[in-house]
Amino acid sequence: MHEFSVVQSLMGLIEENARQNNAKSVSKVIVKIGKMSGIEPHLLKIAFDTFKEKTICENAELEMIIQDVIAKCEDCGKEFVVENHRFVCPECEGFNLHILDGEDMYLLSLEMDV
Repeated sequence: MHEFSVVQSLMGLIEENARQNNAKSVSKVIVKIGKMSGIEPHLLKIAFDTFKEKTICENAELEMIIQDVIAKCEDCGKEFVVENHRFVCPECEGFNLHILDGEDMYLLSLEMDV
């Protein structure tokens, strides 16, 4: 379950940001998870709840925003949401696509108590 290593990295980012802002604790963590990121949200939640104990995030809530896969057709320029794993342009039926969003996980924001 690679979500444990993802949460370890996430905790490092959170602690670094908290230190830079002289925070005593973190009350909320908001992340954006792309549907093609390979991260299972329910496993991420389990890993976060496990690793947050006895850290600055001990009482933090994890909010996850699930990001659809957004693609752009390089042939006709149409941007669209990829649905049902159908990587075909709905406008021209082309396969020459560029993925714009939905492949990564981002730390969007933290709510900190100073």
